[in-house]
Amino acid sequence: MNENNALLEVKDLKKHFPVRSGLFSRQTGTLKAVDGVAFSLRRGETIGLVGESGCGKTTLGRTILRLIEPTSGSICFEGQDITGLGRREMRQLRRQMQMIFQDPYSSLNPRMSVGAIIEEGLIVHRLLPRAERKKRVAELLEVVGMRPEAAGKYPHEFSGGQRQRIGIARALALLPKLIIADEPVSSLDVSIQAQILNLLIDLQEEFTLTYIFISHDLRVVEHVSDRVAVMYLGKIVEIAPSKEIYQKPGHPYTQALLASVPVPDPRVRSLKPALGGDVPTALSPPSGCYFHPRCPYVMEQCTAEFPSMRDQGSGHYVACYLY
Repeated sequence: MNENNALLEVKDLKKHFPVRSGLFSRQTGTLKAVDGVAFSLRRGETIGLVGESGCGKTTLGRTILRLIEPTSGSICFEGQDITGLGRREMRQLRRQMQMIFQDPYSSLNPRMSVGAIIEEGLIVHRLLPRAERKKRVAELLEVVGMRPEAAGKYPHEFSGGQRQRIGIARALALLPKLIIADEPVSSLDVSIQAQILNLLIDLQEEFTLTYIFISHDLRVVEHVSDRVAVMYLGKIVEIAPSKEIYQKPGHPYTQALLASVPVPDPRVRSLKPALGGDVPTALSPPSGCYFHPRCPYVMEQCTAEFPSMRDQGSGHYVACYLY
């Protein structure tokens, strides 16, 4: 799945959390939040990362930025393996890799003015003199559709959509190459969601940005993504161009996710039943394919070994024994 001109390459990335209990905090298990993820991301591309809550999407995004340290695997950014970099090297690299957080209310420091929030990264990295920093803040606010006077106000004076615009301006301040957007519109009203999504698309073109767009909403992901990767219990089970995955979903889990998307027409009913069964825990995932206890097409080999990614052509890969 390697791509030419890759900005980011992730290979066999794992993040396991020890689970401890008892008086002496002995390890009683391992939570496999990210379990052998591999994909590449071209410059200027948007890859949508979808799956049910708890599948590891957010953990994967934070591990790529090394906000959470990986257990094993490699993360290559512009051809450089960053998994072994020290604190100082990572600090410099993070100018190129930024994050937009899910909750615009808790992600902005209520004690800092909007200008100080956006300016903070410029100060930390000592990029511009004070006067030029103030000018950059005003420019960034205008870029995200806000008035420069907003710099002197505080987050509580703005709506959720406006706060998310401030968060986007903060992410843009250091002129990054990669932005990981973690559910950036899930807490916003539908009408505001469309505005923020269109803003992100416009900014990508203006600043040549590369996105990893994390969401549980398949309609949102379809609108913004060039490719879509579907995660289940810490693994990517399908990855394909956006149009391909919506028209010809291969993995039974992807098919079930798409069948569960509500259609705004009472005359149209889904022909497929909603996905049944309980989601297994990442503490003790099933043997073989993790999805097999809920899969309508389960075969004997599905219970023995997790299937490898299989090329279906046109950049469409599926981890399923049906193929």
